[in-house]
Amino acid sequence: MSEITLSDHPFRVSPGQKVDLESWPTRDEELYPVTKPEGKDLFKRIEHQIDVLQELMYAEGKHKLLFVIQAMDTGGKDGTIRNVFEKMDPQGIRVASFKKPSSLELAHDYLWRIHKEVPKTGETVIFNRSHYEDIVAVRVREIYPESVWTKRYDHIVNFEKMLTDEGTTIVKIFLHISHDEQKERLQARLDEPEKNWKFNPGDLDDRALWPKFMHAYGDVLSKTSTENAPWYVVPADRKWYRNLIVGDILAKTLKGLDMEYPSIDYDPNSVVIE
Repeated sequence: MSEITLSDHPFRVSPGQKVDLESWPTRDEELYPVTKPEGKDLFKRIEHQIDVLQELMYAEGKHKLLFVIQAMDTGGKDGTIRNVFEKMDPQGIRVASFKKPSSLELAHDYLWRIHKEVPKTGETVIFNRSHYEDIVAVRVREIYPESVWTKRYDHIVNFEKMLTDEGTTIVKIFLHISHDEQKERLQARLDEPEKNWKFNPGDLDDRALWPKFMHAYGDVLSKTSTENAPWYVVPADRKWYRNLIVGDILAKTLKGLDMEYPSIDYDPNSVVIE
């Protein structure tokens, strides 16, 4: 596993750092200079660490972990969740997906449906899309005017600060793929019958707005990456490499919680099971 700490991680966005996604890699060779088979073997070791640490977190029952995952269409959100979090105990993990708001959700403030899904003590929650759609999507698609969505940067920073003040550890991942890679993945959904159901013609509308999405995401990363809730821009063109990076971030985050198994009030050696 990489010896780089989270605080100096090469893909971590520093508070106040200006992010131009065109200058951030969608492929990387330096962090893990390994072949694909070597990378998969390394990932198995990371998976084992995640398994052990998450069991400890669940047993201790003191911490709350929120993992936010954002990406363009075909960026790999589902695949990342399926692969990186696979070994975690279902009792202590939950995925919350945020799609088009319902009429009930629209009748409340935009953070209402988000706040209901944050983790309780001992739990890990993964946001598949998140409150950041309420800046990026509404901005690019011009659902609301600038006077509405521009205030949401501060809303979200303050919301996340409240969560971390109350004991939630927050990690935010942006899976960064290239325009060409998205084309290949969309085409695969058309070419492979078992993937046809994944294709949505509306995805092409968003693809046509790629530069606007990149600019909007760049602003989000610049304005909402904080010490208590950092963003990581993960090169995601290669799925196995993406899994390595996200898995390492997850393992290091769990290890940083400095957890212990709860103490017991009996002597195991004195227990006799008939």
